[in-house]
Order: sequence, then C-alpha cells, then structure tokens
Amino acid sequence: MIRNYLKIALRNLWKNRLFSTLNIVGMGVGMAAVGLMGLYIAHELSYDRFHTNADRIVRVAHYASWPGGNLKLAPTSAPYADALKSDYPEIEKTVRIQPEGGGIITYKDKKVEANDIFFADKTLFDVFTFPFLYGNPATALAQPQSIVLTKSLAEKLFGDARKAVGQPIEFSNNFVNTVTGVIDDVPSNSHLQFSALRSLPANYTAGWQNFELYTYLLLTKGSDSEALEAKLPGFYTKHLKKEVGELSYRMELQPLPSIHLHSHLDYEISPNGDSKTIMIFAIVSALVLLIAGINYVNLYTARSITRTREVGVRKAIGSRRGQLIGQFMTESLLMAFLAGTVGLILANALLPWFNELADRSLSLSHYGWFITLTSLVLFTMLLGVGSGLYPALLLSGFRPVTALRGQLGSQLGKVRLRQSLVVFQFVAAVTLIACSGMIYRQMSYVQAKNLGFNKDQVLTFHLENDESRRQVQSLKEELQKSPFIEEVAAATNPIGNNNIGTNGMFFEQNGVMPTETQVVQKFSVDSDYLNTLQIHLVKGRNFSESFPSDALGAVLVNESLVQKMGWQEPIGKRVKYFLGKDQTAEARVVGVVNDFHTYSLQHKIEPLVLQMPAPSEKDNLYVRLRPEKTKEALAYISQVYHKFDPSTSPSFHFLDENFSKQYKAEQKQGQVLLSFTILAVLIACLGLFGLAAFAAEARTKEIGVRKVLGASVGSVVIMLSKDFTRLVLLAIVIGLPIAWYLTGQWLQNFAYHIDIEWWIFALAGLLAMSIALITVSFQSVKAALMNPVKSLRTE
Repeated sequence: MIRNYLKIALRNLWKNRLFSTLNIVGMGVGMAAVGLMGLYIAHELSYDRFHTNADRIVRVAHYASWPGGNLKLAPTSAPYADALKSDYPEIEKTVRIQPEGGGIITYKDKKVEANDIFFADKTLFDVFTFPFLYGNPATALAQPQSIVLTKSLAEKLFGDARKAVGQPIEFSNNFVNTVTGVIDDVPSNSHLQFSALRSLPANYTAGWQNFELYTYLLLTKGSDSEALEAKLPGFYTKHLKKEVGELSYRMELQPLPSIHLHSHLDYEISPNGDSKTIMIFAIVSALVLLIAGINYVNLYTARSITRTREVGVRKAIGSRRGQLIGQFMTESLLMAFLAGTVGLILANALLPWFNELADRSLSLSHYGWFITLTSLVLFTMLLGVGSGLYPALLLSGFRPVTALRGQLGSQLGKVRLRQSLVVFQFVAAVTLIACSGMIYRQMSYVQAKNLGFNKDQVLTFHLENDESRRQVQSLKEELQKSPFIEEVAAATNPIGNNNIGTNGMFFEQNGVMPTETQVVQKFSVDSDYLNTLQIHLVKGRNFSESFPSDALGAVLVNESLVQKMGWQEPIGKRVKYFLGKDQTAEARVVGVVNDFHTYSLQHKIEPLVLQMPAPSEKDNLYVRLRPEKTKEALAYISQVYHKFDPSTSPSFHFLDENFSKQYKAEQKQGQVLLSFTILAVLIACLGLFGLAAFAAEARTKEIGVRKVLGASVGSVVIMLSKDFTRLVLLAIVIGLPIAWYLTGQWLQNFAYHIDIEWWIFALAGLLAMSIALITVSFQSVKAALMNPVKSLRTE
C-alpha cells in the first residue's frame, strides 16, 4: 500500500509541477534558514557548559548606587577573592583573572603579537576545564613568571607545540616568562577567550576601589549560589563600607553558563551575546518556516477543487477516509522530504556566508552527522505532518456524491482561512521590512553622529616597552616633522573600546571636601590631546608643560561632571584622588572641556576627569594624519617607531574603527534580520504567485466570457488583483503598529538614538504592496492576454 501511495504521490507532484516546485522551494528555503539559525542558537546556548564544574562556578559582579551616580561592574578588586573565601565556607576555591597580560612575544628570532593574554591565579585549572596537552596543570601557574600557551600560539612560536615546555620567552618590556604548559585551543563557546595565561603573583593586591580583576568562585558540592548570594549583604558592612562610604550596594553571583547571554555589565571580559537577540532570531526563523508551511496549506487547499472527482471516485469504489488521509499525508511527507533535501543542500552552500554574517565558525557536522541527519529527518516528518494534516482532513472529508459532481459545497470558511493565512504571511513580511529599515537608519545615525571630537584620520598605537615611553616627547617631535602628520598626543588609553575605566574620587562641595567618593571615568592625557582630537575647551585653560605642577596638581573635567556636581564656577575647585591603597593627592580643576564620547552610543556620556600621565603611563600615541596621505603617513610612523623600538612594530587602530566595532552586534543583527526578511518576502511571494496562478486558472472561462463581451486587459488584471490587494492592505494595517512597537523597544538599547520616523513605515508598506502587486500582476496579465477562444473550449 505504501508503494502505491508513493507512486500516486509522485504522479501528482509531476502533474502539478508548478505548484510542487513552489512548495518544495519555499519549504526548502525555510528549512535551510531554520537549520542555520538552529546551529547558531545551539552554539550560543552551549557557552561555558563544557567545563566539568560548570554548574558550580559563579562570577562575582556588583552594583552600587548613590545620589547622583551608580555603577554595575563585572570586574572586582584584588581583595575580594580572599575575603569571600575566608568569610563563606560554601566557597571551595577562587580564581582571579586580569586581562592585561598581552604584548609582543619574542623567542629567538621570532616575534608574535598576542594581545589576548590573561594573568591568572594558580587555581585557574582547579576551577576551569582547559585540557592540557603538555605540562602539569597542578603546578603550571604556581611559580612567578610562568606562562601556559594555547596550542596555536605554541606552534607559532616553536613550530612544534611539544617543544614549548621549559622554554623561555620574552615580552617587549624585557620580562622573561617560562613556558610551563600547553593547552588545547580555547573552544569558541567560551566567554574566556585567550591565547595564553600568565601567573598572577600570589600576593598581588590593590585597593578595594581598583576594579581591574574578574573573580570566579568554585562552590562546594551541594551549595546553592542563590542561598550564598542572600548572605552577601554582610560583606559590604564588614569590608567595603569603611572604604567607599554609605551607599546602596549589592553583589551578584552569576552562574557561569548564564554569563554569555545574560550579563550586560560594564567592562565585560569579552563581548557577550544577548538572550533577546537569540529570541528574536528564533522567532524570525520560525516565522520564515511558518510562512513556508502556510504556502503549502494554501496551495494544497486551493488545488483541492481539481481533486474532488478523484476523491469521489476513490470513495465510490470503497476507499475509506483513513486510506485517503494516508494518501494525502504521503504526498505531504514526500514533499517535505524533497524540501528537506533542498534545505540541506542550501544550508551547506550558504554556511560560509552565514558564518561570516554571524561571526561564528559553525559546521553542519558540529554535533556529528548522525545527530544532524536524525534531527533533519525528525524535523522533516514533523513539518510534513503539521503542514499536510489540514489539507488531508479537508480533501478526505468530501461526500462522494458532491465530489463526483466536482462541487465542494460551501467554501466560505475555507476561503476565509486561505485569506487569513495570506494576511498572516504579509503581516510578518511587512513587520520585518519595517524593522530592517529602522535598524539601518539607526546604524547610519551612530556612524555619522558628532562625537564631540573629530575621529576622522586619527589613529592610535601602543608603545610596547618602557624605554620608548620614557622618550615619548622625542618620538612625538620626530613624528611631527612629517608633512603627512598634523598633530600627535600621548595618553594612557585609546578611546572607543569601551574600557576607559572608573575611579572613586572626592570633589569639593561648598568649600568642603566630602568623605564619600563619586565614581567617574578617568584617564590621563598630555597637553596636546585636545588639539589632536579637536576637543573644544569650554572654560579655563589646557594642561601646559610650562606648569610643572600640572603633572599631579591639575585636572580637566567635562561638562557632565560640572553639571553633576552643580558647580557654578568649576575653575579652581579641588579634587582628591587615590595614589595607592591609603595615599591620596589633591588637584584643582584648571579647565572644562565639552562633552565627548569615550564610549559608543549605547552608553551615556559619563562625568570624566582628565589628568596628565606620568612618563611611564604615556603608552598610547594618538596621531592625526593629513587627508589622502594615509599610506605615506603609516610608512613614516613605522620608520620612526623602529628607531625608538627596533624590536617591535606598531599595531595601528583608527578611532572611527574602534567605535564601529562596538556596534558590531547590532550590525550583525541588522544583517541577519535583513537576510531573513528577504527570505520571508520571497517565500510569501512564491505562495502569492501560486495562489494567483490558481485563481487565474479557476476563472479561465469567466475571463474568456468577459473578454468576448468587451472587457479590456486592464479591467481583467484589476479584477484578478483586487482581492489580493485588499489582503495585503489589511496586513500592512496590522503589521506596521507591531513594527513600531518592536523597533521602539530595540532603540532603548542606545542612550543616543533616532526618533521613530513615520516615513520608514510608510515606505515599508509601499514596498510590500509593490512586491505583492508585481507578483500577482504577472499571472493576472498572463491570464488577461489569453485567447478567449481557448479559454471557452469545453474541458
């Protein structure tokens, strides 16, 4: 019987080649989209779950608020780990990670730049699972100046990773480390991404307010992180209150597997994903598949008029309803399996493009071909049954007498269903088009917005060794001799990377220095910084080399800090800051600069303090290049830099690229959404094309009669198109408010964003209507131009 079902199914597919092709291609595209997105979502959900103790590892994060300010930080300070372990027996081990261990590595005549190196406590391998290839994990980071390399970095330096253990390597500051181990490369689904680990001194410490380390805890078996977190308010009273004063403070223990998708704090150790993005992508891919399934249901039910006599004959000769359902379900499953084959081929072909789009390295065999193919078969069967069940029940339910006459009885309910499904398809399409348009507009806005300084033609590069930093003034003077270079400045950080950092400082109020700190952004710049970045000085004066006291006794502040402090006359106000754990120094405000963005536009401009750097802190140069002379300027900078540091080469980063990188996640979201929007519209149009073709076929004789009676081609086209036009108009009316709400929610991710613009939604509706009309008109014009003599012939 199954054999007969298959033979009949194949005959019907071949007989109705147009509709079969539309269904198979539409479902295949939908399955490919869902398959690729399923791989992406599975990868995102798997982050950090490969660690043996993943369910017992938590990261310490903290939140604080006070009148006029707040913080939400992923890093903590050095004393946290020991204090937590001492106070709470639920903690078995702690490990601290400091991400600033990178630089130029030299081994004999080889030099490798590796900026993704962490300092870590010796307990790291007791807490996390990073498989060792060579060396002993128990002692690998126990001794000072030890380093553990990943396999890839070991092969770059030594050719053969087996030769690495025991070898000395040198960083650019003449700091020698001994290789004590080689581990496998860090999996891509780890939120800790590094190429090497260096030993953090066992006695490493700093002040409670120096938030520069990431603290992870391994809890004892059976311990509950939520119960432990409930005990943590006492930690503030015991250790922090005397340091930071009276404020609202809360510590959080973040389960390791939740960090990647659910943690969005300041100074994350790596770019995280977003559970909202995963949900959006899942919904969008499901919509694409649902639209493909709706096509199948619509086209199958629409074609039912041509199979009524077949059903009548089958019932007349004794076929039971169950047998007819089996026949139609076989056709549905066959079509689904053909679509699955098309989907698998498409997914494999599009995977390199999707990997580039999603910035991942996914493969169809990532979980093994058996699991992949088994999942495909099960999913295909589910899709075949789900999309074929209603048409099978509909067709098998015709009464024999009615069916043999070629009648279907009342079709109003079935027509309404098909119309509702078409409306749903275009609601989804219109919503996706409008959302894609708004994302494109916001991305254009953030790229073009005035940041309070001129970021064009400005590059930064890091000075790798102490000797070049001590000669930074000579280096600047040498660079400024070039006609390709306009300005040069030195600072402690490049801006635009969202990692400037915060400090607790005291600010004079009404002539009195308060006892509580205010957390502000702080970094150090020299006297040429404002001119190089073309930052406007609002009040007072700039730093000056003519005033030696400026080195420690002067600060510049931005307008946001002046507003926050409520200063009417900021010049001369006192500022007290920490030099070390217990030492403080005092400076005075000598100038106020306009607000400028040190972070991307997802972040609001925060109060900022600028100080002059010590000679050893001048480790980043900013260089403004003359337009159209970039290539010559880079060559000159490299040549000059080599005179001061022959052992390394500068790594250039342009400021506009620094800021652009911070929008990478949103840009990827927009690109993925646009791609799926195109797919959704394409699949919806395939269905609309099929329905239009069927409508024209069903009304062939009517069209012939109308033409004989004098109807024009235009009137026939309008007659065939108007029903579909009404449906698309209804979809636009429903879809645009949904898109308005969704884009409004998405824009809240940005502290600075565009207003919701009505014309984008009007354009989205117009575009959807135009696409629908073009799709329907193709078949309508074809039917209208048909010779009426042919259309009026008997069947």
